[in-house]
Amino acid sequence: MKRSEYLTKAALIAALYIVLSFVSNLFGLSSGVIQFRLSEALCLLPMFTSAAVPGLAIGCLLTNILCGGIVIDVVFGSLATLAGAYFAYLLREKPVYVAALPTILINAIVIGPVLAFAYGAQEGLIYLMASVALGEFVCAGVLGSLLAAELKKRNFRI
Repeated sequence: MKRSEYLTKAALIAALYIVLSFVSNLFGLSSGVIQFRLSEALCLLPMFTSAAVPGLAIGCLLTNILCGGIVIDVVFGSLATLAGAYFAYLLREKPVYVAALPTILINAIVIGPVLAFAYGAQEGLIYLMASVALGEFVCAGVLGSLLAAELKKRNFRI
């Protein structure tokens, strides 16, 4: 793949992540203790192109900045998305639900404590981690798996 093609794909995925995050934000669901970012459904796109790995990380970074996230959230949230996307890429030959697991687990482990310590959320740490895991399960696990399964069925290539 040419460098320009790779960069274009990554930029389009980043833009799509931002747009879907803002749609979630319209309903108050993209940040806070309860998070259902529709954009997390894209976290399985690395199964189809490696360009999705930086695209998702940059999309998350820009979303967190544009939505007023504090530095710790911007940094660690973006790194969590990068790690989840990278593992989805590594698991691209596995069933889609397996590739969704790293995104769910990494975000629960990283974002739960960010909510507690950086934002001072009063709910217990276990509750925060569970609420993030639930949001990720719905968005990345269910919606993302449905999207990826349909793309695989159609032999889709990005």
